[in-house]
Amino acid sequence: MNTGGTLADALEAGPVLLDGGLSNQLEAQGCDLSDALWSARLLSAAPEQIEAAHLAYLRAGARVLITASYQATFEGFGRYGIDRSGTEDLLARSVRLARRAADTARRTGPGRESWVAASVGPYGAMLADGSEYRGRYGLSVRELERFHRPRVAALAAARPDALALETVPDLDEAEALVQVAEETGLPYWLSYSVAGGRTRAGQPLEEAFAVAAGRDSVLAVGVNCCDPDEAQEAVEQAVAVTGRPAVVYPNRGEGWDAGARGWTGRGTFDPGRVRAWTRAGARLVGGCCRVGPELVAELAGRLEA
Repeated sequence: MNTGGTLADALEAGPVLLDGGLSNQLEAQGCDLSDALWSARLLSAAPEQIEAAHLAYLRAGARVLITASYQATFEGFGRYGIDRSGTEDLLARSVRLARRAADTARRTGPGRESWVAASVGPYGAMLADGSEYRGRYGLSVRELERFHRPRVAALAAARPDALALETVPDLDEAEALVQVAEETGLPYWLSYSVAGGRTRAGQPLEEAFAVAAGRDSVLAVGVNCCDPDEAQEAVEQAVAVTGRPAVVYPNRGEGWDAGARGWTGRGTFDPGRVRAWTRAGARLVGGCCRVGPELVAELAGRLEA
């Protein structure tokens, strides 16, 4: 665990900057992410690249690192012949790599206090077919709990500072994730992927955010991997519904083509919006896919100003 103050304490003091998209930084470092395991493959194949990507974001000003476990699952690794014990080791490694990058940053500069959040991606990320942007997998809440529980337990055993329940497409999966996260005793945030002011599955955000209302372990509730234009209204709704701080880290604004496995459209991410997000109650702010260290550094400058 972090040896300084807790992430919850830091949020009480003011906004805290998350990192940006791990995948785009890995690609900038020359990594091939065309595999179905995406960045999770590098936990085994090239862990030093993941650590280097984390360090790039810390040096850009980020204070929370989100681990490379978004697409890391027992089922996904199992398809590549990695057994249960091996998968547990890789999930734990995702936390250790982020922690090691944080230690390096403290020794070599900039020396800021930082925290590690273990990424828990949705069921659809394991399928690697774009269904994390649709939800409604045909599974019950209990079935989704059974899927998520072992990986969340493995991540929690590695002692991150928090869990990041992120890119959640629908209310059912949020209910499952919140239940499993509550069992760990760790603080966590819940973050939906949204479109048109609703969850990706089409549910009203008021209902979606209410899943986390009244839970003491919740650090923040909000959105990620969405169009930046969706962020402001979502932050306002999350705060109003839950009474908790908001988390917001949109992508750069392009759309993901799951068939072609590529991004389309143009980026609209404007670091200048961060002040409006924080005025509305956002306390964890950053970027998701395609938001690299340069934009994170701009966010850091805006927050410091």
